Amino acid sequence: MTLSVLSGSAVLAVERSGNGPALICLHAGVADRRMFAAQQHDLADRFKVVRYDRRGFGTTTTVDEPFSHVADLAAVIEAADLADPILLGCSQGGRVAVDFALAHPGKVRGLVLIASAINGAPMEPLPGDIQALADALDAAEKAGDLAAVNAIEAHMWLDEPRSARSQVSGPRRDLFLAMNRIALEHPPLTRVQDPPSAFERLSALRMPVLLMQGALDFPHIVARHARLAGLIPNARTVTFEDCAHLPSFENPTATNAEICAFCRDRGLI
Repeated sequence: MTLSVLSGSAVLAVERSGNGPALICLHAGVADRRMFAAQQHDLADRFKVVRYDRRGFGTTTTVDEPFSHVADLAAVIEAADLADPILLGCSQGGRVAVDFALAHPGKVRGLVLIASAINGAPMEPLPGDIQALADALDAAEKAGDLAAVNAIEAHMWLDEPRSARSQVSGPRRDLFLAMNRIALEHPPLTRVQDPPSAFERLSALRMPVLLMQGALDFPHIVARHARLAGLIPNARTVTFEDCAHLPSFENPTATNAEICAFCRDRGLI
C-alpha cells in the first residue's frame, strides 16, 4: 500500500505492507526508500514493514520550510497507525531513529542501527589516503559536476574507500546512482531544525538495540560503532566482513537474517 502523508507542507511518500510489529525503515543520506525494497519484500511475513522518503529524497515533495525529521517520522507513525515501532535506520536514517527514540521514550520497541550517524558525535579526521578521495569529491562539488560527485560517492559508500575496485556492481549500483542523483539534484533544504545532541544521552536508550556495520566502511565509522556498543545499554553488535556502508542494501539476505534473529531473541516478535 502506498500512502501520501502530510507533514507541514511536505507530502511524504510512504509504502506499507505485511503484518505484525511495525518495522519502519529509514534510509541513508545517499539513497531513498528503495534501498529497503528487499526488507519490505522479505520481512513482510513477520513485520508490518514501512519505508518512506525523507524530505529531499525520492518522490517526497516539499518546499524549503522549517521542519524536523523527528516530527516527520511522528507524522508517518500517526498516519499509518504504527504503535510502538521498531526503527531500522541506516547512516543518516539511524540518526533520525536515535533522535526520535530519545524524544519519545517508551514509544519505540527496538532500534536497528546500520553504520549509524549520531547527532553530536565528535568528528574524526580521515586517514590521508581517504582524505584524497574526500578532496576529489569536494573539487567535483565546487565544479558543479554532479555526475562526478555521484560516481565518487558511489565509490565512497558502496565500495571499500581504500580500494580501487567496485564492491557492488550491476543493477544494485545503477539503483544507488539513480537514488543519489535525485538527492544531489534536489534544491537545498536550509531550515531543518536539529534536536539536541544525542551523543551524550545514548545511555538513556533502554530498548533493545542492534548495531550493524560493514568491516569495509570508513574506519572512523567502524570505530564509532565500537564506541556505541559501550555507550548504549542492551546493545548487540554484528559486523559483515564483505560489506561497506550499506549492508542492508549490499547483502540483504544476511542482514535480514540478523534482524529476525535479534527480534526473536529480544522478544520483539
